[in-house]
Amino acid sequence: MREMRWWDIDRVLALEKDLFPEDAWSRGMFWSELAHARGAEATRRYLVAEEESGIIGYAGLASSGDQADVQTIAVARDQQGTGLGGRLLAELLRAATAFECHEVLLECRVDNIRAQKLYERYGFEPIGFRRGYYQPGNVDALVMRLTTDQATEEKKNG
Repeated sequence: MREMRWWDIDRVLALEKDLFPEDAWSRGMFWSELAHARGAEATRRYLVAEEESGIIGYAGLASSGDQADVQTIAVARDQQGTGLGGRLLAELLRAATAFECHEVLLECRVDNIRAQKLYERYGFEPIGFRRGYYQPGNVDALVMRLTTDQATEEKKNG
């Protein structure tokens, strides 16, 4: 796993379009995020996971003050169920700690039960919904939150 760079964008886009055909991010969205991922003022952390065959997963986190947002986590279809999503999420949570965030939020499609279970294993709790968040399919998002206290408690009980 390594930091995502601009030269990864085309390969990330191919995976993005395969996994999220209706609401895939654009090249410009990735460029914009990566513009905030370098230097002393960085507020983003984007990662890619690779094998010889190419990029098999990626993830991104944005921070603002003491709050972070998981922007995206994606794992190639043939890699799902291997633990890669958990490794990507764990790296994002380490980044949130490095950014000194005490709360991490994310949105997850209400029909993506596999992802919801992953987030719950890491201590995220549902806190609400965003109606029609994913367009053009008009799919609701489940909003989930992890606080520093929850993460500490999960480690004790885990």
